[in-house]
Amino acid sequence: MVKSNSLDEMKIKQSIDKKALLFGLMSVFLCGLGFSIIAPVVPFLIKPYVSNPKDQAIFVTMLNSVYAICVFFAAPGLGALSDRYGRRPLLLVCLLGSAIGYFVFGIGGALWVLFAGRIIEGITGGSISTIFAYFADITPREQRTKYFGWVSAVSGVGVAIGPTLGGLLAKFGYSVPMYFGAVITLLNFVFGYFYMPESLKKKNRLKKITFERLNPFTQLVNVLSIKNLSRLLVSAFLLWIPNGSLQSVFSQFSMDTFNWEPAAIGLMFSILGVQDIISQGFIMPKLLRKFSDVQITILGMVSEVLGYILFAAAAIFTFYPLFIIGMVIFSFGDSIFGPSFNGMLSKSVDSSEQGRIQGGSQSIQSLARIIGPIIGGQIYVSLGHAAPAIMGVILISASIPVLYKVSFIKG
Repeated sequence: MVKSNSLDEMKIKQSIDKKALLFGLMSVFLCGLGFSIIAPVVPFLIKPYVSNPKDQAIFVTMLNSVYAICVFFAAPGLGALSDRYGRRPLLLVCLLGSAIGYFVFGIGGALWVLFAGRIIEGITGGSISTIFAYFADITPREQRTKYFGWVSAVSGVGVAIGPTLGGLLAKFGYSVPMYFGAVITLLNFVFGYFYMPESLKKKNRLKKITFERLNPFTQLVNVLSIKNLSRLLVSAFLLWIPNGSLQSVFSQFSMDTFNWEPAAIGLMFSILGVQDIISQGFIMPKLLRKFSDVQITILGMVSEVLGYILFAAAAIFTFYPLFIIGMVIFSFGDSIFGPSFNGMLSKSVDSSEQGRIQGGSQSIQSLARIIGPIIGGQIYVSLGHAAPAIMGVILISASIPVLYKVSFIKG
């Protein structure tokens, strides 16, 4: 029995294109690094253009919302196009657009230039959904959650390094991390251009793309109409709203509450990446042997609720050790939620629909990240620094029973 299992594992490993796997993991690492390297300095880049300190938090969250709006409209189309023409051309276009967006954001000079940079990056921000579709193409169905865990771990390495590096680079100027992010993304583009094989076979591609397939609202309706997916996506939507709020106010919160500089903020952001590495390298493999995707996802959501409770307490008592402990617990939850959720999602449809389902999921996530920063910024200013975290406790607590019912539907 043991020999049979080992032979099956060898066959699975041999069936995976090593070049495709290498590019996918490298791409995820560089995307994580490029995205996270700019996180600690955004409030400091906005500060010169805003006279009222309260308006600063609003503009920081608006930048995140504008980015999410662009992803919302672009992601379903990019997903559909990748189902029709393949993953490779779409990924290359997305990477090039992201590099231009970082560069424009770094140039700055006025608020509208900062928004222009985020818009450019957001329009091509569908690369994440295409990367997940890419991994769905090259990995066996039964091993998909494990490989999504690898994606999360490798991304975690990039996210762990990025914020700390960004905080250190900010000592040479707040725009320097943006330029570095542009260079990193361009390197990813060059690497992909020369070494990325196409993952979607022609026989599995769409024959044609209709206008409805490119319409994000039609895509949302279609994706939500797929059997067993509506509850899954609604529960994730309730989780992504406070997550979007947290990410948008994180740097501003650290600066306002604890008077931290970019280097300290970068170190805190790095906890997210370090936790991803620990979880995917040591914890997730053990969880997958004992629990289902649904159970792991719920465990992640409970951990995030505990993290939000500690965030709120840290804000109320202005006690940063609670913030650090909360970040560790929250990061653990976030690190195990992502791969298990994406594994559930990808197993719900066949290979020709992976771009569609991942693009639709990205649109729903973007919709939450449009709403989350707007609400988070407003309640942060009007109700206090703890308000976004309290919102997280309420919404995720409400989403857990919704997801829990998925286990009965699938069972």
